[in-house]
Amino acid sequence: MRLTSTFRRLLASTLLAAACALTLGLTLAFAQWPQWGHDQQHTGAINVAGQNLNRVLADIVYDPFVDQEKAPENGDGDLLVHYQTPLVDGNDVYMEFKSGTYTSITTWESQTWNEKRLSWVNNQLVVQWSFQSDWKPVPFGSPSWEPVFHAVLAGGAVYVPGGGGTVYKLDKATGAVLAHFNPLGGDTSIFACGPLSADAAGNVYYNAIKLNMSNAWGKDAVNSWLVKIGAGGTTSVAQFKDIATGELGPNDPCEVGFSEPPPWPPSPTAVAPAIKCGTIRPGINVAPAIAPDGTIYTVARNHFVTRYGYLVAVNPDLTPKWTATMHAVLNDGCNVQIPPNGTPGGCSVGATTGVAPDTNSLPSGRILDDSTSSPVVAPDGSVLYGSYTRYNYAQGHLLRYSSTGQFLGSYIFGWDDTPAIRSHGGTYSIVTKDNHYGDVGSYCNDDAVCPPDRNATNPSYPEQYFVTSLSPGLGVEWQYQNTNTLSCTRQPNGTVTCVSDHPSGFEWCVNAPAVDSAGVTYANSEDGNLFAVNPNGTLKQKIFQQLAIGAAYTPASIGGDGKLYSQNDGHLYVVGN
Repeated sequence: MRLTSTFRRLLASTLLAAACALTLGLTLAFAQWPQWGHDQQHTGAINVAGQNLNRVLADIVYDPFVDQEKAPENGDGDLLVHYQTPLVDGNDVYMEFKSGTYTSITTWESQTWNEKRLSWVNNQLVVQWSFQSDWKPVPFGSPSWEPVFHAVLAGGAVYVPGGGGTVYKLDKATGAVLAHFNPLGGDTSIFACGPLSADAAGNVYYNAIKLNMSNAWGKDAVNSWLVKIGAGGTTSVAQFKDIATGELGPNDPCEVGFSEPPPWPPSPTAVAPAIKCGTIRPGINVAPAIAPDGTIYTVARNHFVTRYGYLVAVNPDLTPKWTATMHAVLNDGCNVQIPPNGTPGGCSVGATTGVAPDTNSLPSGRILDDSTSSPVVAPDGSVLYGSYTRYNYAQGHLLRYSSTGQFLGSYIFGWDDTPAIRSHGGTYSIVTKDNHYGDVGSYCNDDAVCPPDRNATNPSYPEQYFVTSLSPGLGVEWQYQNTNTLSCTRQPNGTVTCVSDHPSGFEWCVNAPAVDSAGVTYANSEDGNLFAVNPNGTLKQKIFQQLAIGAAYTPASIGGDGKLYSQNDGHLYVVGN
């Protein structure tokens, strides 16, 4: 948006955004995108207008191993890798780049992770420095999608995850190491296991886990921590078993799914089997969020089970505040989100309405280690978290809690999703992807019981893909549907070739959308396009990048000058006027 023609409107929107920022307790130095979800609350909103999606300004490969990662022997041909948000600070962009050697999906630690500073020079993004970290992801197993390596900008420095649960503090201008924080001892069985977060005062927070490396996911976790690096350089830690209060211990019984073949439940009175819960520890890829009052929110689960998850609230001094369970908080299973009992895709005859088919108990928001969902603190103090549920076509649920830990409700999509907040008119909207997946069956993987053709078995709730705006109470305000059917590829000569092979459209592959000062939402889709959706749910613009691709979800960000930063097929794309 050009100042020459819209100076008064832009000034007014800037002042309004500044007022909203004060309400949210955000820092007003907004001309940057310093971390996951933009700010300490993970609102995904910035007080500048995004540029038009007219052309690709930069195309830089940050993952040279994409072809190997998509090879059939590593999965089903999809790119199941999570990547860092491009961090933007004035003329500079900080981004993850991979090097080393790729051997297989099960030995992803053979790679090397680097943080690079790039600067705009003569309209080109030019590398200024590169820092090679000794960070490694947790082993393959509970996560089967490669975990994220994620830095943060804070207090005039770049903080980068290191090996053994350490963190490097780098000079932003030169990349020189200013400090190396080692609060946990630094042995190779300890992992910084999610994005680093920072509050407005420059304190940095992250989750860490120590695994039994003889069998990381078959044996219990050894320990886990929430770590704080103070703005002055002091470090403090709190064990998850101390801050996640009042929840199940490692030897307590936790329910798991039925082992009998579906349909489920096996009988109306069937009781799900149980195993030892395992130690409380953080979910992988979770970025802590920090409320305006300094409360830190993170997400925990028991090591051996996914149905016992927790939203954990921690005081600024890392003492426990409260813990809220995600177990058995839902009631929309059998006969509600899926076809009627006894019909294709439905639960067994006689099943109790509302239960989860696979446990015959009230459904839970599950914490999967393939997710990147992180807490979002809304303007009213409530906290949102995108959980997994299988029984509603694997869509998950967006869960909402009060600032004191009461469960307030849910929406029927949440899988691998950190929604954005659009503040407007004294209230706010929650902007989220909303994928109604096809080819997964309603609640099980038996095609005879749960037919994969969702459109045929549930025509009133068919396969469709939306960006959805929700009210604070999680009611639908509007939906924008991606109806594109074309799989396209950009050829080496710049031409684009397409084939129509997605009759129901493509899923949104964004895990953290970006919202500008005009309320426009930016999100990438598996059709290879970056979309701009107006605040009333209409399409503003879209631009094709490289490839229609099945992929683990990636975030979008906006620079202080309104350039858009997106990711597709291991490429960093910058789009603008």
